[in-house]
Amino acid sequence: MNYIAFDDAQIRNQLKPFTFTKPVAGIRCGILTIGQKWEKTLETTISYLTENYLQEKFTHISTNDNIYINGSVCPNSSILRLIHHLKDGEKLINQGIVLAIRTSQTLTFPIDYTSFNTVELLDVQSTIAQNLLGPQPTIIQNLPDIYLKNGDQIKADFPLITKGRQSQTITDPFTRIYAPENVFVEAGASIKAVIINAENGPVYIGKNATIQEGAIIIGPFSADEGSIVAWGAKMRANTTLGPFCRAGGEVGNSILSAYSNKAHDGFLGNSVIGEWCNLGANTNNSNLKNDYSDVKLYSYVTNRLEKSGELFCGLFMGDYTKAGISTMFNTGTVAGVCSNIFGAGFQDKHIPSFKWGGVDSGYALYRFDKAMQVINETMKRRDKQLSGTDLQILQYIHDTESSIW
Repeated sequence: MNYIAFDDAQIRNQLKPFTFTKPVAGIRCGILTIGQKWEKTLETTISYLTENYLQEKFTHISTNDNIYINGSVCPNSSILRLIHHLKDGEKLINQGIVLAIRTSQTLTFPIDYTSFNTVELLDVQSTIAQNLLGPQPTIIQNLPDIYLKNGDQIKADFPLITKGRQSQTITDPFTRIYAPENVFVEAGASIKAVIINAENGPVYIGKNATIQEGAIIIGPFSADEGSIVAWGAKMRANTTLGPFCRAGGEVGNSILSAYSNKAHDGFLGNSVIGEWCNLGANTNNSNLKNDYSDVKLYSYVTNRLEKSGELFCGLFMGDYTKAGISTMFNTGTVAGVCSNIFGAGFQDKHIPSFKWGGVDSGYALYRFDKAMQVINETMKRRDKQLSGTDLQILQYIHDTESSIW
């Protein structure tokens, strides 16, 4: 079978700014991205069906027997079995969301679901043996879902990554570990004078990661390959550092996606930070309103603030965006792609893509050539550079988003 992670158009818009630069399945929740979860579960590579401007980077490969899987759905064994019972021309639906489609056709974005026969997840028990049913699927539909479901997804990814493998031994005599059976350390990791408490969830330390002296880590927690937890840092539960991220200060129930830095003191809570972002020293975000009311978030669907339904809700920052020292982010702030934010006072609740400035001095359009220069200088420090395809994607975002504001 050929597996393709497809973007549902509605969910894709709900998950901006992260889906400006990637398909929905490219979002990291837990240790892995959703796409990586499916590849490890299926033991094969997958392709992607997304918007045209992303399709060159995230290719779409179709054959005469395709299973299109909704890129917002995290895999579990029950869903996998149900998907494989689909017949050609059928779609699997749960509470109005199309989870998967089996077809010999090559589909295009956005998918027209109407031509496929419906199999309701809740009705499957009438056609498939009862033992095929299991837990309800985990679906990342809205921005808060990413951090709300991160802890459970760390727990789900942990055995997926570590099954049948042996953890490296932590030999440092000044490191204290609670529930060591729930800690897995990859080769090359450095851990010195650290407290790790994995009693309430696993702790995964990736290849060549560094946990510096005096850090405190509470599971569920993940620090992927090459990541650094700074000395004296406090990593609360349900936190993920993607590949080559750096985190200091206090971080809780948050995700740094990849190549992003929060290296200094400051608080980050109930937040999701994209790739190649930087939070300057003493950057803080609010994750709770002082009147304990429902946090409102900017919606790219309605272009206005909408109730999130959450009491705790922090910062959502798109790829390549940076914040200067001592930047203060309001409860429920949404910042777009490739903006440079600085200055005193709480920043606006919504900062569009390619903005330069802050609430005190005002915002200007971030010139595309200048923005690309900064990105390339940032990536050069990690021996990386923007590809021509990446430039085309960012040019598209710049042209379409800057024309809106």
